[in-house]
Amino acid sequence: MRGRAKPPPSPLPQHDGIDPVRVRLPEDPDGQWPTVRDHLLARFGEAIGADRVDAMLAGGLFVSVRGAVTGREPYGAGRYLWFHRDFAPEEPVPFPVGVVYRDEHLVVADKPHFLATTPRGRHITQTAVARLRRELGAPLLQPAHRLDRLTAGLVLFVVRPEERGAYQTLFRDRLVRKEYEAVAPYDPRLVLPRTVRSRIVKERGVIAAREEPGEPNSESRIELLAHREGLGRYRLLPATGRTHQLRVHMNSLGLPLVHDPVYPVVEAEGAPDDWSRPLQLLARVLEFTDPVTGGPRRFESGLRLSAWPEG
Repeated sequence: MRGRAKPPPSPLPQHDGIDPVRVRLPEDPDGQWPTVRDHLLARFGEAIGADRVDAMLAGGLFVSVRGAVTGREPYGAGRYLWFHRDFAPEEPVPFPVGVVYRDEHLVVADKPHFLATTPRGRHITQTAVARLRRELGAPLLQPAHRLDRLTAGLVLFVVRPEERGAYQTLFRDRLVRKEYEAVAPYDPRLVLPRTVRSRIVKERGVIAAREEPGEPNSESRIELLAHREGLGRYRLLPATGRTHQLRVHMNSLGLPLVHDPVYPVVEAEGAPDDWSRPLQLLARVLEFTDPVTGGPRRFESGLRLSAWPEG
C-alpha cells in the first residue's frame, strides 16, 4: 500500500505570523457531499455557522492550488484546501521578545512572562513564535520545545524546518542542560540543596498538576543561592520535563513560587493577567551539543526576576 503523497505548499501566506489551516477532503463513498460547499458546511457549519462558511466562500477565503474555491465545484476526495481562521481579539502582551542569539540554524529568544510559546486556546497571534516570525521576517521559524506561558526565559527556535527534528530530539532525549531561577519563601529549617523525585499527574482540562503515590516520573534539584527579607533566590535543575514540574516540587517543599496563580491555590480561571505580578520563574540557561554543527552551545537569559532586584 502506497503512502499518502506529500501535501503541496500552501498558496496562502501567513497572517500575523500564523500559518493557514490545511484541509484534505476525505473519501466520500456514500456520496454525501455533491459539492465542496456541502462538505465544508458539514465540517465547519456547526462550529462557525453556515452563514460564515458561505461568506468565506463568497469572499474567496477558501483556496486550492488552483485559486479561490467557490464551493460549487463537484466534490473530489484528496484535494487540499487552505484558509485562515478568524482570530478573536487578543490583548497585546506589553513586553518585548528578546533575541539572545541568531544564526542560520537557530534563534534563541528571551520570552517574557505571560507570552505563550506557540498558538493554543485563546492565545494565537500573541505568542512568541508568531511575534518572532513577524519581527524577524522569518516565516519558517519553529520552536524546538515549549516554555510555559507564565514562565520567562530562553526558548530555542529552529530556522530551517528540515533541522527541527534534530533539535527536538535533544529535548526529548534529555540532552539539554536546563537551569532555572526562582524566587520563593525562605525556610531556614529546610536543608538544601536536595533532589526531589515524585510522581506528577496532569489531567487534561485540569489546571493544576498533582503528586500521587507511585513510581517517580519527575526529578528536580533545588539549590539555595541567597536569601534576604524572608525570600530565597533558588537555582532549579530539572532532570525531567513534566508539566509544572518545578512549581509542583517547590510547592511540595513548602516554597510556592512568588506570584504563582496555581500553587498552592488555583486563582479564578479566566481572570485577566496582572502584568505587575509575574510568576517568579525564569529559564536562565540552555546548554547542549549542537546536533547540526557538532559544537558546544550555551545560552544565558538577559532577563531578571522582579522580586529579586539586583544590587
